[in-house]
Formats: sequence, structure tokens, C-alpha cells
Amino acid sequence: MSAPLVSKLPALPLAALGALVLVSVLGVGAVRLAGVSAQQQADARTVASRLLRFEDGRDGSIAVRDADSGALLSTIAPGTNGFLRSAMRGLVRERKRQGLGPEQPFELLGRADGRLTLVDPGTGRRIDLEAFGPSNAEVFVRLLPVTSRGADHVAQR
Repeated sequence: MSAPLVSKLPALPLAALGALVLVSVLGVGAVRLAGVSAQQQADARTVASRLLRFEDGRDGSIAVRDADSGALLSTIAPGTNGFLRSAMRGLVRERKRQGLGPEQPFELLGRADGRLTLVDPGTGRRIDLEAFGPSNAEVFVRLLPVTSRGADHVAQR
């Protein structure tokens, strides 16, 4: 008769696999006991919003415009605001991948709980800006309408 299969397997990889399973089970148990949920919380109501267009300048600047009025809200100087640039680069890249152009504006939402969300209605992608820290979110807070009480709440957060 031949030797059992278990004796033919190397002990070290088998022990490592067992340890990985054990650590995974313990990790899931700890997260469950701590009450942490993987489910996303429902969005708070929107208290401020603005449709935005981002236009590249020849010198590397970015003009941020109100999509409804065409008013210039901000000009991002070349080489500054890396977070805004990378966030928009990711959203535009997804639009290009889906064969969409710049026709549809992006939507910036200020929530009652102080959160900010940048949404691309064309692709359905969204960025929860507060996840990247207050200084990065502040760049976008300034683009919300000033007259909204919700915008003031978001800005003070």
C-alpha cells in the first residue's frame, strides 16, 4: 500500500496555510465583536450642491466653472492642488474608458452631516471626499454655493 497523502505534503507550507486560516477567522471574529460593519451608512440629506465643469488650461492650470451659469469659481494654478488633480484625473479616466466625453458636469454634494461627495453622473462613480482628510476636502468645500447654510456647516467641520 502507498503512504497516506498527508505524509507527502511539506509541513511548512501546510502549517503556514493553517496559520493563515486561523488568523483570518480570529480577525473576522474581532471585527464582529467590535461592532464594526462593512455596510456603508446611508447618505445624509443634501444641503448644498453645485454642478461643476473642470477645464484644462494651456499652461497646466484648471478652470473650475459653475456648469449652470458658466461662472468661473476658481483657477487651480499649475502644479498645485494635487488632490483635486488626482481625483479629477481618476474620474475623467473612467469616463474615457466608458467612451464618455466632458459634456455632462460633475456634481458636488454637501451633506447635512458635514460630508462631501463628488459624483460623476455619467459613470455613476463617486468619491467621498471626507475620507481623504479635512485639508483635501477643504479644496472642494470652497466650490459649494456660499449662500447655503449647509455649505457653512460643511466648511466648519
